[in-house]
Amino acid sequence: MKKKVFVFFPDGVGLRNFAFTDFKNIGERMGFDITYWNNTIFSLKDNLGFQELNIEDHSAHPLLPVYSRARKRAELNVSRDKFRDDVYPTYKFPFNYKGLKNIFRSIYVQGLEALHSSEKGVVKLRQKINKLERSTTKYTYCKAQLEAHKPDLIFCTTQRATQSISALLAAKDLGIPTVAFVYSWDNVPKAMQVVETDYYCVWSDLMKEELLKYYPFVHENQVFVTGTPQFEPHFDTSLKESREEFFGKYNLDINKRYICYSGDDETTSPLDQYYLEDLANAVRSLNDKGYNLGVIYRKCPVDFTSRYADIIEANKDIIVVLDPLWSPVGSQWNQVLPTPEDFAMLYNLCEHSEFVTNVCSSTVFDFVVHDKPCIYYNYEQPQLKKGIRDIGQNYKYVHFRSMPSEKAAVFCADKKDLENLVQDILDERLSNIKEGKKWFEIVAGNAPLDASKTIWKRIDTILK
Repeated sequence: MKKKVFVFFPDGVGLRNFAFTDFKNIGERMGFDITYWNNTIFSLKDNLGFQELNIEDHSAHPLLPVYSRARKRAELNVSRDKFRDDVYPTYKFPFNYKGLKNIFRSIYVQGLEALHSSEKGVVKLRQKINKLERSTTKYTYCKAQLEAHKPDLIFCTTQRATQSISALLAAKDLGIPTVAFVYSWDNVPKAMQVVETDYYCVWSDLMKEELLKYYPFVHENQVFVTGTPQFEPHFDTSLKESREEFFGKYNLDINKRYICYSGDDETTSPLDQYYLEDLANAVRSLNDKGYNLGVIYRKCPVDFTSRYADIIEANKDIIVVLDPLWSPVGSQWNQVLPTPEDFAMLYNLCEHSEFVTNVCSSTVFDFVVHDKPCIYYNYEQPQLKKGIRDIGQNYKYVHFRSMPSEKAAVFCADKKDLENLVQDILDERLSNIKEGKKWFEIVAGNAPLDASKTIWKRIDTILK
C-alpha cells in the first residue's frame, strides 16, 4: 500500500523548490501517494493539477508575533554570549515606536527578551508559543483534517514560517512523523528555526553542523543532508535555448555582450539602485573604449519599490529590464510566487550573460553552475546617511564565513576599481569560478542534481 505524504506549504516560499521542480514526479515514481497540504492562496489544483487539501482556517494567536520575535531575539542573544561574537545582534530588526500599538508591542518584546535570553529561557518561549498555538481554532481545524485524511508523514517545505506551527503541532499530537526542510543557506545562524519537527532536511554538511550547533534539542540522527531542489533546474539542459532564441525572445542585441545585474531587496541593499548606476557608468566607459556591452537588470522578485526607475531611464541605451517571471497573488512579500517559466528564463540568463553583479546575493551560485563569475559590491555609496543600512555588514554575516577563500567571489571594494574588474573578467584575466564552485559545494552539497530524489529516500527511510 502506498504511503501517504502531505507536502505542506505554510507559505509560498517553498513552491519554487517543491511544486515547480520535478519533486512531485520523482516522489510518485518512487511509489508515494502525495497530497499538497496548502496554506497559501495559490491553488495547486487549479494551476498545476496537483492533489491538494486546503487549509481554510488561517488564525494565529494574537500574541504569536510578539512571542516569536522575542524568541528570535533571545536566541540571537544566546548565540552572542555562547560564541562571543557580536555578529548576532546585527540580525535583529529595529523596533517600531510609531503609534501606541507598536510602542506597547515593542516594550512587550523587549521585556520577554530580557527575561528569556538564556538557553532555558528560549525553551520556555518555545513552549509558550506552542501552548498559544494549540489554543487556536486553526490547531483544531488542522487536527481534524489530519484525523480525516490520515497521512503517514508531513513534509514541511520551510522551517521559518510561523503559519506552520499549529498545523505541525496537530500532526505531532496525533503521532504523525514531521519533517522540515531548512529553506535557505543563511537561515540557521539567523535564528529562523521557527518549527520543531521530528526530522530536518538540510542542504549540506555545513548546514547540519550549524543546526546541531545552534539547537541543542536537535540530535544528529534527526538531521539528513539532502541538498536543495533550488539548483536542480540549472542542470536541466532541456531548458537551454540558443543565444539567438533567447536574445530574440527578449529583444536583446545579438551583437552585445550582456552583464547581469541582480537586484536586491530594500532591506538588504537600501541603496541598490546606485550600484546599478555604477555598473552602467563602467559599461559606458568600456563601450567608449571599443567594447559593445549592455546590462540586463533582473530585479529582486519581492522588491516592490520604484527606486531604480530614474537610473534605468537615464541609461536605457545600456540597461535592459528582464523582470523575473513571478506572479503576485497577494500583497505580502511571501505571496509573490514564482512561475515554472522563470526556471527557463534564469537558466538562459545565466547561460548567455557574461557574469553577474550584485550585493551579497546567492545568485553567485546560480551563475557559477554555468561557469560564470560574480562581482560583489562592497563599498559605501555617498548617499549613505544615518538611518540607512550599510551593505558592508552583509559580508560579516555567518553564512559568508563558509567561503573557502576570498576568491570565491570577485569583491569590488572601491567604486573606482569597478571598471577594471569588469574589463578583467571580460578579457578572462580574472575569475572566481574555481573557488566559487568549491563554495557552492560547501553550501549546497556535493550532489545538487539529486536533491529531490535524496529527500524522498530519507522520507522512505523514516517511514520504514
